[in-house]
Amino acid sequence: MPPQAPKRPPKWRQLADEIAAQISEGTYTPGDRLPSVQAQVREGKGATATVHRAYQALEAEGLVRTTQGSGTTVLGPESASPNVLTGAARLERLRRTGQPLAPRETYVSPRSVLRSCADPQIATLLGVDLYDEIVVRSRTFMRDGKPTVLALNLIHARALAALPELLHEGPTEKFRHDLYAERTGKTITAGPEQSTARFASDNELDEFGIDVPPDVPVPVLVLRTLYSDEDGPLEVWEDILRPGMWHSSTA
Repeated sequence: MPPQAPKRPPKWRQLADEIAAQISEGTYTPGDRLPSVQAQVREGKGATATVHRAYQALEAEGLVRTTQGSGTTVLGPESASPNVLTGAARLERLRRTGQPLAPRETYVSPRSVLRSCADPQIATLLGVDLYDEIVVRSRTFMRDGKPTVLALNLIHARALAALPELLHEGPTEKFRHDLYAERTGKTITAGPEQSTARFASDNELDEFGIDVPPDVPVPVLVLRTLYSDEDGPLEVWEDILRPGMWHSSTA
């Protein structure tokens, strides 16, 4: 049996990739306005729904911005979403300045729960069995009212012996790593930051306020740092960046 030809991506994805390549090559530069949806339809690029979906994907990927009445404009570094800080950089800034937040930054939706660990990678990093309970702390950072980062702290349950307040949603009286060191005499150290890309989950898209059709994959950058003490892995920090943002390792 002859090998099957690779499946072609849907028409909207082909169009989105074509425009993304044109942006990369300089055919469209920052500030340029893309042809209107109807102009693309007249050029034979696809039906109205196809072109609209392609533009939605490009906006979700941080390449363009669509404004009602103004059309779809190509973004550049100066007009795209600003840099965001990783968890490690936030900690460095907190220790240096005593300030947990950047100017014009807030956070919302703080949560802290004891939850079964269903992620094999997190279970391996923390040295627990799959579906063991861990503490999950989460919040959404905002800049000028816009969600920028979904921050997760995935903590080994043994930390609760020294820090029972981990299950409270509010901030601790001191940064929790300092409290842990005071109460246990053990120092927490950070491993190297690692980054990966994946598609955002529906819950993450909801948190970012991104509305795309269910079959439009939206890539996000995920930054991860493992913290350990003398007894082994203790906490994984995970920052999920809003599509189109890049990160800074310094505060």
